[in-house]
Amino acid sequence: MTDLKQNPFLIPPPRGAALEREWHTGAWPARWIVHPEAAARPGVAAYRCRFMASEAVELRIHVSADERYALYLDGVRIGRGPERGDRYHWFFETYTLNLAAGDHGLVALVWALGESAPLAQFSVRPGFILTPDDPTWIPTLATGVAAWETKRLDGLTFFKNHLGFGVGDNVEIDGARFAWGFERGDGDGWSAPLIGDEGISAGGFDQHGTLGAAQHLTPAMVPPMYSAPWRKGIVRHIASVAPDADLVSTPIRRADDLPDEHAAWDDLLRGRAPVAIPPHTRRRVLIDLEDYVCAYTRLVTTGGAGAAVRVSWAESLYADALNAWWDIFHSHKGNRDAIEDKYYCGEGDIFRPDGGARRAFENLWWKAGRYVEILVVTADAPLTLESLTFIETRYPLEPESEFCADDPRFARIWPIMVRALQMCSHETFMDCPYYEQLMYVGDTRLETLVTYCLTHDDRLPRKAITMFDVSRFPGGLTQSRYPCRSTQIIPPFSLWWCGMVYDYALWRDALDFVRARMPGVRAVIDAFLSYRNASGLVAAPPGWNYVDWTTDPAWHRGVPPDGEGGANGILNWHFALTLTYVAALEEWLGEPENAARMRRYAADVARATTAAFWDEGRGLFADDLAHAHFSEHAQCLALLSGLLDADKRVRIAAGLLTADDLTRTTIYFSHYLFETYRLLGRVDRLFARLEEWFELADLGFKTTREHPEPSRSDCHAWGAHPIYHSYATILGIRPAAPGFREVAIQPLLGPLTVVKATLPHPQGEIAVDLTQPEPGLLRGAITLPPGVTGKLILGDEVYPLRGGRQDISAVCQRIERI
Repeated sequence: MTDLKQNPFLIPPPRGAALEREWHTGAWPARWIVHPEAAARPGVAAYRCRFMASEAVELRIHVSADERYALYLDGVRIGRGPERGDRYHWFFETYTLNLAAGDHGLVALVWALGESAPLAQFSVRPGFILTPDDPTWIPTLATGVAAWETKRLDGLTFFKNHLGFGVGDNVEIDGARFAWGFERGDGDGWSAPLIGDEGISAGGFDQHGTLGAAQHLTPAMVPPMYSAPWRKGIVRHIASVAPDADLVSTPIRRADDLPDEHAAWDDLLRGRAPVAIPPHTRRRVLIDLEDYVCAYTRLVTTGGAGAAVRVSWAESLYADALNAWWDIFHSHKGNRDAIEDKYYCGEGDIFRPDGGARRAFENLWWKAGRYVEILVVTADAPLTLESLTFIETRYPLEPESEFCADDPRFARIWPIMVRALQMCSHETFMDCPYYEQLMYVGDTRLETLVTYCLTHDDRLPRKAITMFDVSRFPGGLTQSRYPCRSTQIIPPFSLWWCGMVYDYALWRDALDFVRARMPGVRAVIDAFLSYRNASGLVAAPPGWNYVDWTTDPAWHRGVPPDGEGGANGILNWHFALTLTYVAALEEWLGEPENAARMRRYAADVARATTAAFWDEGRGLFADDLAHAHFSEHAQCLALLSGLLDADKRVRIAAGLLTADDLTRTTIYFSHYLFETYRLLGRVDRLFARLEEWFELADLGFKTTREHPEPSRSDCHAWGAHPIYHSYATILGIRPAAPGFREVAIQPLLGPLTVVKATLPHPQGEIAVDLTQPEPGLLRGAITLPPGVTGKLILGDEVYPLRGGRQDISAVCQRIERI
């Protein structure tokens, strides 16, 4: 190979300030390169660059692809990407290469799947781009400049995932056609790629001075995903399978199990020994990973020409066989630990060995669940499974905080809630990892609040807030889920996005970031103002006006009565509450005129909503104009708005606590019910509703579910919100000023007698160690970060708090808030 770094025939690129100016104005010193057949999707290609380093060097490179890439240095994978975004926020990753003197090779595996890709994956034009940070290395490594080559990777076909509509197709890899060793740059068939457009930085321009159709490249907003082999897992069932067996309708039964084969498969899982499968054998192996896991599969095989190995994933087994994919919405699963006489229905990938030695099969995108079914079918040759590894992937979220209480149920539910958030945190937050992998505003608001309570790391919340902001339509509303190729509008979620900005302003000290979001916040408000009718009510905006997955038959697909085309009490109180959020934001940002305008609108909406939906006979707000339907949702939002007179507050509070015919909140919207219980000082009611969480461990759940049984999804992180309420409601730790610069602590310990916790704070950590030896008596200590002040609220008494540790001993009086 030629040492291109020393090639005297290449024109050196601009250096120093000139290069900085070039990058600043949008032009990359590299171009996109494309395989000649890249337009045919789905398609997978490899790109290689062989080069020499004349001496040891540390080198930074910037990398992106359309749609996705895996990057290899000297045959070893060093990264995956690019981070998910959209056309105008096309992210690139930066890697540091520590190169020894000598020959090296960079290889990128790049795929563009089109409609076979997950819904959250955008594409502009397939291709790959890489540039070094050091301009002297541009002739050696920059795509479109250096001697890169490409080849199409055959042997990968994609087939529909019938259960997870948003997660993309499954892959089948035919080892007889696959280009083994591509990651080292081996094999023939490599040729020069097509040279595409120059890389364009976000907000920049191309050489013609127009935005063009290019991806607008911007630095990654989140760190590399956590990646490590999953070390747990046990074999629960092994059975011989008849050639004509329909496994979806074949229950798992102990009578069919082959216990003598378990030890060998357990050894395979633990990396102790391979498993040999004789010719003409069919085996069904059910693995329990012992937790919920998102992971890539890596299967290494030897021999077995003509064999097939299917690796499929499921969250749980079903009590009855599924007859169609939509059965997932109403089929019971029972105890998630149980498998006996239950039915497995999963989705996954197929690997077909070609008979070669140590063939390493890997899927392109990860799968999720607790149970993995391995179906092995051999032909005339024996097959050896050398290793089977599940490589866990997720956002590197690790709890920094602590919450310990003398009620042991918290210790049982805490890891379930944390795991749910981890499994729904990747390059974006997700509603669920198994079915959709989409970031919805309603889910994400609760996920970000929990994140603030667990870690100082707010990069994923910042990205979520930013991506929803840029998703907005010209009329002002955000998309309900983003990034996503399939457009969906849930107008109430646009309001909750404003709530996310409000939350961030309080819990994190970054008002410049908040200020940059305010044009979007104001656009949402203006959009809702435009939907008001002659009565001053917001008539249902176009879109899916989803509120909650209630069991009330009057609610159609989560939309309350009069929520489709009419004026609805819940949506109007939601708008009034959001106006109070935005008024506070404007005040904090030094915009008193805007704040006054928002407060005036809030009062107007509250008056119109009261006139239309207040039911004097019941002392409650109705959901519909006919006053035929009433819900916890409407009462909660009305109370949380703070816009009611004292008499109505008292009556609504009584009705919320005593009326047994209100449409009840489910797991998601219970967050706002818990906020209301805090407002009323009724933590006893919160503990009663927490029973739905406390039962999860006994039911075998490893993560929080989507909604009450039968639940489609076993992993929905909106169900992790009791983590937030453990800190913000039970311990009562909340920001009392933007940036958390002041702290308010108002404990509502309920039946707890001992609570010890730490909470991340922008300036460090808040520590609370409280005991309640008897009702009305509170003792312990509170520690605030240096320079942070606050107040401890105990009944009618308010005690100042300062930075550092302070002991407390005070009588805790019951506080009436109505």
